[in-house]
Amino acid sequence: MPFEMESMAAAIGVSVPVLRFLLCFVVTIPVSFIHRFVPSSFGKHFYSAISGAFLSYLSFGFSSNLHFLVPMLLGYLSMVLFRPFCGILTFLFGFGYLIGCHMYYMSGDAWKEGGIDATGALMVLTLKVISCAMNYNDGLLKEDELREVQKKNRLIKLPSFIEYVGYCLCCGSHFAGPVYEMKDYLEWTTRKGIWAPSEKGPSPSPFGATIRALFQAAVCMALYLYLIPQYNIPGLNGPAYQGWGFWKRLGYQYMSSFTARWKYYFIWSISEAGIIVSGLGLSGWTETSPPRPQWDRARNVDILGVEFAKSAVQLPLVWNIQVSTWLRHYVYDRLVQKGKKPGFFQLLATQTTSAVWHGLYPGYIIFFVQSALMIAGSRVLYRWQQAIPPNMALVKKLLVFTNIAYTILVLNYSAVGFMVLSLQETIALYGSVYYVGSIVPVALILLGNIIKPAKPARSKARKEQ
Repeated sequence: MPFEMESMAAAIGVSVPVLRFLLCFVVTIPVSFIHRFVPSSFGKHFYSAISGAFLSYLSFGFSSNLHFLVPMLLGYLSMVLFRPFCGILTFLFGFGYLIGCHMYYMSGDAWKEGGIDATGALMVLTLKVISCAMNYNDGLLKEDELREVQKKNRLIKLPSFIEYVGYCLCCGSHFAGPVYEMKDYLEWTTRKGIWAPSEKGPSPSPFGATIRALFQAAVCMALYLYLIPQYNIPGLNGPAYQGWGFWKRLGYQYMSSFTARWKYYFIWSISEAGIIVSGLGLSGWTETSPPRPQWDRARNVDILGVEFAKSAVQLPLVWNIQVSTWLRHYVYDRLVQKGKKPGFFQLLATQTTSAVWHGLYPGYIIFFVQSALMIAGSRVLYRWQQAIPPNMALVKKLLVFTNIAYTILVLNYSAVGFMVLSLQETIALYGSVYYVGSIVPVALILLGNIIKPAKPARSKARKEQ
């Protein structure tokens, strides 16, 4: 068996630990399918917990479950003992432990060399534990003090421990996400909410959506395996790259970033298939007649939306969607004071939280600071675009095209830091293209403070009303 694993790993160009993880990851699909037939709510929670823990053991070893247990216990104890403060306490404890694991394992180096550990799964688990505690904390507040999403997700009653563990480890969904809410998990396991029998018909079949997600995963993996021998991290540091001119270097950075994304598209497509086939992926019904089921709860990426984004502002809505949603609900929105509008501080704090969540490598931190600048610069272009009068349609289209080109340039330039991780390599590669992806956003932000277009007439009319 070890020899077979080695030959299989060599055939697809990965290490044996990564192959073992991928096999367990794919197995989450049949494991999630079996969940549909487990009787009783308690049985479903128990099956979720045991299957998730067992898959973690097979993927990462026994120690992984001990690591997972720490934030889970800290979060649950904070809800039991300190409910008025359980949200912030769990946030601090959860991120504190995750940062400690990032520092100890330095997983980014292992991932670059073909290794793998439980830190990636711990990242997803940390978000789930924090959101559960914050929603339980919100259960103490009056409805008029809450945003709509807080009203929807808040927990009035403390979940039982088996419900909590089942939610955290559900069928291996902690491997790569998606992040979902405790309230949705509880309604799914008890067939309430959108999962309740209704006049819209019997429980919808998930198989069509599951096959679509699996087909997408196959295409993504095939494209990744085709491109990665040509566009990779060693190529960014190779002698050929050093001998190229500006445009060829910039093009290679774009293709390397483009290639790396297909690996994430594959992973998220597999996790989406697992959640859909379990039934948890149901997100609602269309307004058509007859109503059709929607399976967007597990959707973590809109591939075309990323590759052809019209603005950098759109990227958090189409890339790592569930984590972006988590960051908005549990960081960005909660930093906005009542009666005030969010600004660059909230954006930077959210991106910094995302950077720390990914790991303490300089490349991550630089990438997310770059992302904040990229989005701020894109907003300037959008404001200018909106200020163009209707009789100057050509100028408006030119600004739309400029925003698209700007997003492609800065995103793929910035992503190089996310890939190479080290400070020295990141600065060197940015410098090899004259820091163009850093200078352009900063220049746009400064120009935006100088050239302030008047608000569109429609906005003024609304304001007068």
